[in-house]
Amino acid sequence: MSLWRSIPITPPAVGLAVLAGLATMVPLVAAQTGAVAHQSTAADRQGVSITVYNQNFGLVREVRDVTLTRGESELEFGDVASTIQPETVHIKALGRNGGLRVLEQNYQYDLLNPQKLLEKYVGRTVTVYRYNERTGRDDPYEAEVLSVNQGTILRIGDEITFNFPGRFSFPEIPENLIAKPTLVWLLDSREASQPVEVSYLAGGLNWKADYVFVIDEDDTKGDLTGWVTLTNQSGATYEHAELKLVAGDVQRVTDQAGRARPEAMRAMVAEEKAFAEESFFEYHLYTLQRPTDLRNNEQKQVTLLESPAVGVRKRLIFYGQPYYYRGSYGQVMSNQKVGVYLDVQNSEANGLGMPLPKGIVRVYKADRAGAQQFIGEDQIDHTPRDERIRIKMGEAFDVVGDRRQMEYRVVSACVSESAWQVELRNHKDEAAEVEVYEPIGGDWEILSSSHPVTKVDAFTFSFTVPVPAGGKTTIEYRVRVRWC
Repeated sequence: MSLWRSIPITPPAVGLAVLAGLATMVPLVAAQTGAVAHQSTAADRQGVSITVYNQNFGLVREVRDVTLTRGESELEFGDVASTIQPETVHIKALGRNGGLRVLEQNYQYDLLNPQKLLEKYVGRTVTVYRYNERTGRDDPYEAEVLSVNQGTILRIGDEITFNFPGRFSFPEIPENLIAKPTLVWLLDSREASQPVEVSYLAGGLNWKADYVFVIDEDDTKGDLTGWVTLTNQSGATYEHAELKLVAGDVQRVTDQAGRARPEAMRAMVAEEKAFAEESFFEYHLYTLQRPTDLRNNEQKQVTLLESPAVGVRKRLIFYGQPYYYRGSYGQVMSNQKVGVYLDVQNSEANGLGMPLPKGIVRVYKADRAGAQQFIGEDQIDHTPRDERIRIKMGEAFDVVGDRRQMEYRVVSACVSESAWQVELRNHKDEAAEVEVYEPIGGDWEILSSSHPVTKVDAFTFSFTVPVPAGGKTTIEYRVRVRWC
């Protein structure tokens, strides 16, 4: 018996590490077609391109030089992603004469591991070696595997036992167990050897954008840096790969097994920077301008953009609620905090103008000692060029407000009038400008107001008022509402 077929297992726990060296020694068995079998591995790659979508899947495109046989032959195409969707695989001959037909495709994924090996030996005989403390040697026991359901049950001699401690040894590897997921094609080729292009969709490939925004002392400009974080958990490594990223909400169809089956997309761009961006269908494509290695179970970060001196507008916003106008409340809110936001125009004139993928923006600012301090973060959605980005930073510490209902009168069954007072207090050493947004339902009309009113939309009006340093500003208005 060859030593490499002796596999130790200590029930009930079954380790995978003991098979690590063995796995690469297991040859795949040709389909029962009589065709000559050939193998292709990652060593045959002439090029690889990965398009990653920010929905946890990717498109893999490989070009390999493969050895075939004129006429019918079998090709075992290894080193593919373990998360491959076999129904999305496409193979195309790139040789001058072409002439490659796929007669049959099989995806073999019954992977070799200790549990699977035991399952294949149910009803068969194995050897179990048990250490003998008296002799200091392993004693062999011939055992029939009766079951591996919730533990290994053996017949040893006239006894039935389970969880028998020892090292299991198998006479051979079952033919239908393989070391890695593998595509197997039955091909009809005109050429003995030719390059082929193989593409497929696979899960476990994902990316996300993160942004670092450092604003200046006056809160009017900032330096924006974007990062792409790429994660490869597909079960395969791709070296020297051309990397593309797709940003957008791609439609995905879920089959009866609950697995998404996205459509594939490709494009080519060329520009001298970290990522070149282009419009692609109704999405955006970002292409890394150099090859990179995507190793399995690796996280990689690459710079997406660097934009210095981007214009910023800080806004203080005080929000109300639509239900305030439907009843009598008195003082609705006391010492309500005022929200702090940063508005950035994604335009070329403002130092940006690049479609920005969705992600988290983390904002920093230097203190008086010059040390950068974290001051807030927010999630932004996919943002086209020339659109506004609004980043919520948090709540202001020194600017607060009260909202009081001073009068409420029922005019009719569906009509009411109410008088309101909004008091804003600024405890800072400099003046502040606060925007007050009042959402309101139904048909409404402002009857009187102490400050100019702006109609934002059919259900919102607002005030923009200055609040002096260490002082306060009071807004008073009366509104009539009809809701039926």
